[in-house]
Amino acid sequence: MEEIASREIVRKRIRNVTLWGMAVNIFLALAKVAGGLAVTSLALVADGMHSLTDLVTDAAVLISSRAARRPPDRNHPYGHGKFETVSAQLIGLLLFIIGVGFGWSSIKALLGQEKMFPGPLVVLLAFLSLLAKEITFQVTRRVARDTHSASLYANAWHHRSDALSSLAVLFGGVASILGFGYGDQIAGLVVAIMIMAVGARIIFDNLKELSEHAIDEDMVKTVAELLTENRDICHWHKLRTRKIGAEIVIDVHIHVDPELTVRESHALTLDIEEAIANNLSQPVTTLVHVEPCTDEEMRRHFEK
Repeated sequence: MEEIASREIVRKRIRNVTLWGMAVNIFLALAKVAGGLAVTSLALVADGMHSLTDLVTDAAVLISSRAARRPPDRNHPYGHGKFETVSAQLIGLLLFIIGVGFGWSSIKALLGQEKMFPGPLVVLLAFLSLLAKEITFQVTRRVARDTHSASLYANAWHHRSDALSSLAVLFGGVASILGFGYGDQIAGLVVAIMIMAVGARIIFDNLKELSEHAIDEDMVKTVAELLTENRDICHWHKLRTRKIGAEIVIDVHIHVDPELTVRESHALTLDIEEAIANNLSQPVTTLVHVEPCTDEEMRRHFEK
């Protein structure tokens, strides 16, 4: 029951911060697209469309977080955590495609030597967007770290990419006010490159998880130290780690005194699992395989 309650708390935190982000995105998207069209600002329209795509990723986070928090079943004995990883991949791919489109539009405008002077409205809207999206990024990232949600973390960086793109639009708007007719187009190109970079980063990070990449090296080191320090373990090997959504899965083989009873060996594995769970910041499932120590391993162990 406690596990179910904890899962529900996590889901509510993800939902609440995502719904708040959606409200911010709706307001900013409408304001920037309408303002960009009114003053003919390519960069501001691109930035507004970027905010609009946040709504799609917000919806993906809501759907995937609900699916990922479902308990294991017969068809998914390891749980549904990979739904978040797949969702994060889709967010990254969408960002990259959008970035390519905006970049191409900006390049065409530059090659066509189209000069634009959209005026001070661009600067005002870009500044408001920068402030709102940076706050949204900070809040969303904190919840993502607390809940270990891959899709929410990807969405947080989507907010940050929107904030950075608004910063580029802000500089472009200032440049156009000062009389530089290509400032808006250059800002649009910078926005596009930022969006592509964030998308590529999200894709790469989550491809590692889908390819069963090991967990962070510092966490692996922590587990290794816990096993080495346990005086009841003569030797350990075959330490393997991976991630399934927000959860870490660890399995390891340990060699122990062959004279231990089944009850004593079981108690030892429970102690190891508890120690690992207490020293890692994410939910973890640990499988410990017990093997008997050889005489040589026993001798070396007690000589330490």
